[in-house]
Amino acid sequence: MNPETKARGIQLGIYRCHVCGLLNDQHEQYCERCHAKITPRDYRSLQSSWALLITAAILLVPANIYPITTLVKSGVVTHETIFSGILRLVHADLLPIAVIVFTASILVPWLKILGLGFYLSAITFKMPISKQKLTTGFHIIEWIGRWSMLDLFVISLSVALVNMGQLLDAQPAPAATAFALVILFTQLAAKTLDTRLLWDQLDKNDDNS
Repeated sequence: MNPETKARGIQLGIYRCHVCGLLNDQHEQYCERCHAKITPRDYRSLQSSWALLITAAILLVPANIYPITTLVKSGVVTHETIFSGILRLVHADLLPIAVIVFTASILVPWLKILGLGFYLSAITFKMPISKQKLTTGFHIIEWIGRWSMLDLFVISLSVALVNMGQLLDAQPAPAATAFALVILFTQLAAKTLDTRLLWDQLDKNDDNS
């Protein structure tokens, strides 16, 4: 394959605007379309992504330890964590819903945090990994992370149905806020990162094979 076909924009003197996506000449200081400042790479985005990811990892602890819903029935207050809620669904023979809650509330957030941590480490420590594998895996993690919101919808729907049925009073507990912040910060960590930095980390032998 002709080496020129594998040349990157930074090697050709072309910089992509991080705001509107327009390709600009490297000698231009500001984008011709939106007038945003042109930079070859946003290295500060790596620090921002690390900060957001670490914050999300810290918040994930109280999100799993503290109650996510508070139930009041006949004056008796019951606090449900994510784990106890899953067990209650299993005991109530609602296994499909339990699987959905487990996937959205536990599996997806942990996988996304670990995955983002790996990719940020690959950039930080300059790991010789194929750029195709890095970018593909990064976008997969970014996509599946959106399904974390599913648990909040399940909680909201359950609370609404329970309250409408007047069986008991259900309210979101502190862990719901922590969990929502985990989702927000992981999404921001993925969106903040300048993905062009992933293309700088590559194994030439792997990419040329």
